[in-house]
Amino acid sequence: MATKQKSVWYCGECGHKQAKWGGQCPQCEKWNTLHEELELPTSARRFDAQALTSSKPLRLSEVSLTETPRIRTHMREFDQLIGGGIVPGSLTLVGGDPGIGKSTLMLQLANSLVKQGLVVLYVCGEESVDQTTMRAKRLGIDSANLYLLNETNFASIKTQIEQLDPDAVIVDSIQIIYKSEITSAPGSVSQVREAATEFMYLSKGRSIAIFLIGHVTKAGEIAGPRVLEHLVDTVLYFEGEKQHDYRMIRVVKNRFGPTDEIAVFQMQGKGLVEIDNPSQIFLEERMKGIVGSVIIPAIEGSRPFLIETQALVTETVFPAPSRRCTGLDQNRLALLLAVLEKRMGYQLFRCDVFVSIAGGMRILEPAIDLGVLIAIASSLRNRRVDPETTVVGEVGLGGELRSVSRLESRIKEAIHMGFKRCVIPKRNLKGLSADLHNKITIRGVEIVDEAVDILIN
Repeated sequence: MATKQKSVWYCGECGHKQAKWGGQCPQCEKWNTLHEELELPTSARRFDAQALTSSKPLRLSEVSLTETPRIRTHMREFDQLIGGGIVPGSLTLVGGDPGIGKSTLMLQLANSLVKQGLVVLYVCGEESVDQTTMRAKRLGIDSANLYLLNETNFASIKTQIEQLDPDAVIVDSIQIIYKSEITSAPGSVSQVREAATEFMYLSKGRSIAIFLIGHVTKAGEIAGPRVLEHLVDTVLYFEGEKQHDYRMIRVVKNRFGPTDEIAVFQMQGKGLVEIDNPSQIFLEERMKGIVGSVIIPAIEGSRPFLIETQALVTETVFPAPSRRCTGLDQNRLALLLAVLEKRMGYQLFRCDVFVSIAGGMRILEPAIDLGVLIAIASSLRNRRVDPETTVVGEVGLGGELRSVSRLESRIKEAIHMGFKRCVIPKRNLKGLSADLHNKITIRGVEIVDEAVDILIN
């Protein structure tokens, strides 16, 4: 007699399971995120890829530490991004907007691996083998060790992996893979979670490096339950505007290396090209001496680079002025405008304010506050900032300037790019090497008023 399957509800945000409909998830307290699905019977086989060998507890003193083996991809930017190379047995999740270059990067990565004699299986679930081959030919990829598989059933994919025994597997995408034992549609919470768990056991049990390409939501987060990001070892996010050629890959999780590292690529006809000097690329179209333009030394991960911030302030006849920004946080912009109105007496409530980080970059660190504020003040007063000066500093609600981290790396990058002056928080002056003062003029300021008087003539 067949057992009746029960309904359960999964949260689309955190993956929490509950036995009855509650409207609100008790785990993350989000509303309207619960999805009804049928619970698997206990007799169903789950996690077939799990290793059969059982582990035993070890004393901490008995554990011998060895250096993590890595596979170099010979893509210098990518190797540096993930901590020195691909770790066998690792599970990596790659997310980004549609058409931003995820599949292109994965094909180039597969090409780098097969050139070293490794075997790579590319599971193209969303495209046919012919479509993937056309993209590979455009990228100049042609190797006998690169295998293409157009399949979405996990059981069939697992069978091919066991027969081929590849060194790396690329799954495009995890949202299209399904297990026949689960009644829900591909891409649902349970399907994504179960498939990702199976791939995790495959990667660990057979020591295969597996890359999962994931879709993103309108908010820019990877679609599916948050547990998907907890399962994997590394999470890579593609950032950048499709209208621009530049792409930035950010590491938000890495069990084998540092997080928040970035790598910058340029999309060209033959694929993604590594950018060794992002500062030069971001400043090559800069027009010196224009009003509302400020250069800021920013840091993402371990890499310093210079970015151009542009601001445009115009009077408006509408009762509700516009506040638009590209490349920085909207709430941070509102804070800086409030500081300018309160501490400097600027009447910005009558003006539309537009701020943009040139080049399609998105910078979230607070060290760019002073540069954004100076760009707005420059546009409002219609006076330019010295084009050979860089500005860095975090702005507090009292109009004070707070110190920033890794200032020497920022200043050295400004010196390398030929800048003559740098305005920094006064608290950062202590501890700077005398060698920097000999190469660039450094000015420390304490409050916003002082910085505006110095930079805007």
